[in-house]
Amino acid sequence: MAPSTSRDSDTSPDLLVEIIETLEAHGLASDSYQLHDAVDVEALERLLASSAGDVEVRFTIEGIHLAVSQDGVDVLLDEPAGAPDQ
Repeated sequence: MAPSTSRDSDTSPDLLVEIIETLEAHGLASDSYQLHDAVDVEALERLLASSAGDVEVRFTIEGIHLAVSQDGVDVLLDEPAGAPDQ
């Protein structure tokens, strides 16, 4: 797991942990990327918490496409060219 950093906010580490665990489950070592360079997890948590509707934020870490919503973190699979619904 990635080294923890001290924070002075009330932000729960749950989303951060879920993103890291999802990346590691798909073969990405925690020392091979800097999550904070790709996404501000605290801002993402605030956005999801303040939303009254369905919000999904997508981003890519080292080739792994993620979708984060109030329901959790999902890995998006590349669809083959010519797939329906394009």
